[in-house]
Amino acid sequence: IAEPDVTIVSGLKDMVVFEGDDVTFRCQVSHDNARDVEWKLQDVALQNNEMNEISVEKGKVHTLTLRKVTEQDIGTIIFRVGRHTSTA
Repeated sequence: IAEPDVTIVSGLKDMVVFEGDDVTFRCQVSHDNARDVEWKLQDVALQNNEMNEISVEKGKVHTLTLRKVTEQDIGTIIFRVGRHTSTA
């Protein structure tokens, strides 16, 4: 049985924040429990840790919160699910 092709329903939005603040990015996908999901900052894969909170709300809304951002966090955020991507 093939898994359904998960697509991005609502993509990322560009954000402007002050240094030291937290920022949250959201991306909604078409199916619950999507696998093969990845968050990146400047082509570096992000892991769930004390600085990056990665979670899923209501099964379809994937969120990334960057805590206490610094100048080093400036750049492109990439959300990928399967072969679909969204950037901000």
